[in-house]
Amino acid sequence: MQLSIDAFGRLTVRVPRTTTDAAIAQFLSNHADWIKKHMPPPDQRIVPLTQGEVYALADRAVKEIPPKVRQFAAEMGVSYGQITIRNQRTRWGSCSGRKNLNFNCLLLLVPEPVMDYVIVHELCHLIHLDHSKAFWATLERFMPDYKTRRAWLDEHGGAIIARLP
Repeated sequence: MQLSIDAFGRLTVRVPRTTTDAAIAQFLSNHADWIKKHMPPPDQRIVPLTQGEVYALADRAVKEIPPKVRQFAAEMGVSYGQITIRNQRTRWGSCSGRKNLNFNCLLLLVPEPVMDYVIVHELCHLIHLDHSKAFWATLERFMPDYKTRRAWLDEHGGAIIARLP
């Protein structure tokens, strides 16, 4: 038998099909301390977004992200094609070979410096389409503290994306 607790605070018990209810109850009783220790407190559990909240975030993102992109692009001296806002489970942003930029509407849920990092990261792809040493050097030139911002996203980003319905 196995126990797991996800970031939403949901307890999952995996048992063989032939396991009796009494055996499951005994297993849970024997592991009560482990469950208490690993169950996130209510104020730290991930709260899923409703579809309406995602639509509202996307509407806000369409208004708030493009002006930031324009500002950073002007400072960096780069030009881009279209900007698209999506709700994505795997990416915070992307840049196509045609210079089109895509951004995740969930960027509105991260601290502004982290959002700025994603925007500048994608704009740097207009200079270097890869993640070469030259790309990272360019990113560091425009945003010297990008590693701190990226680390925040690496640590907390999964929990934010997990909120998508």
